[in-house]
Amino acid sequence: MATLRSFSAALQAPASRPSARDPGVGALLREWRSTRRMSQLDLALDAGVSARHLSCVETGKSQASREMIARLADALEMPLRERNALLVSAGFAPMYPETALATPELAQIRRAIEFVLKQQEPYPAFLLNRHWDVVMANQAAMRVNRFVMDGRANLHGNMIRQIFDPDDLRPAVANWEEVAGELIRHLHNAVAAAPSDTAARDLLAEVLAYPGVPAHWRRRQFDAAPSPLLTTILRRGERELRFFSTITTFGTPRDITLDELHVECCFPMDEATAQLCRELV
Repeated sequence: MATLRSFSAALQAPASRPSARDPGVGALLREWRSTRRMSQLDLALDAGVSARHLSCVETGKSQASREMIARLADALEMPLRERNALLVSAGFAPMYPETALATPELAQIRRAIEFVLKQQEPYPAFLLNRHWDVVMANQAAMRVNRFVMDGRANLHGNMIRQIFDPDDLRPAVANWEEVAGELIRHLHNAVAAAPSDTAARDLLAEVLAYPGVPAHWRRRQFDAAPSPLLTTILRRGERELRFFSTITTFGTPRDITLDELHVECCFPMDEATAQLCRELV
């Protein structure tokens, strides 16, 4: 629709296919247990399976049933994409489809997302995927972006790259260290939550290499509590826009695409920001 900017590559991405070099189910389970800091006994108890049987599955001495794989995935709180990978590694067909957002099957979902983005006017809203690529953005997001960047376009279609690149949005973020630090924390958590997600690992390594990034951000901070309310302050000259954000996800997704999407809506923190957003219209 005319009020939204869409990125067709993200909308029409083909479903992922299992790699011929997928690790064995035992290796994946050990990797996920390590990520979740669970022992074999912890996982067995949470999944309601025999610790001895789980040990045999991890060593390759025994074959796990499809039901057991599902139980283990539930206990490990694995994303749908990773559940498919675990099933394939165990010799089963993947369970969850990955449907491009532009297909007729997700037409109603797409309409609902477009409605949410449009209703957020005159304040910014974005649809992001698991790697923080901007899949859609409303007109308010583009107006605010043009204002703080003095009419220049973003160099990147990825929100984290925009925030970290000194030649992109970064100079306009008045509280950059606060915002970037929170994004790094989320990115570290995303890498830990999906050990096989090489794209997330590559993105983390890329943004950590930008100038001015504190050295301690290279390590995941386990004791760092998430901010209850993250403020983003954008500045152009003497004028500022102060926003806080809310994140909306799909509660019970049965499709990988929906599992990995979220909507970020920005709200003004003061009347000056609200007024400037209305002026930009």
